[in-house]
Amino acid sequence: MDETSGRYCESFHHAVELLGRRWNGVIILALLSGIERFNGIRAAVPGLSDRMLAERLQQLECEGLLMRACGEPAMPPRYVLTDKGQALRPVIEAISTWAGTPDNHD
Repeated sequence: MDETSGRYCESFHHAVELLGRRWNGVIILALLSGIERFNGIRAAVPGLSDRMLAERLQQLECEGLLMRACGEPAMPPRYVLTDKGQALRPVIEAISTWAGTPDNHD
């Protein structure tokens, strides 16, 4: 629905589906908290398999929310939120507040 007219809005629907897809919200939360490595994200999200994490990271990258930063060949890549991904901070914080989760997210 459009905020002003009450009609369906395709871009709003897409955004809600993207954030509501299983694991995406908590992956974004981990990235917002400063975790940048695959293993760090996996450790922060219990129950998330390697395969699913890789799939979700790729999806979020395709959506322009994060970028995969490769450093030296021996180092694992870092996952860094783009400006578009960082713009989700108030949304994720509002959902966290609404859900009644603690501020420290540990």
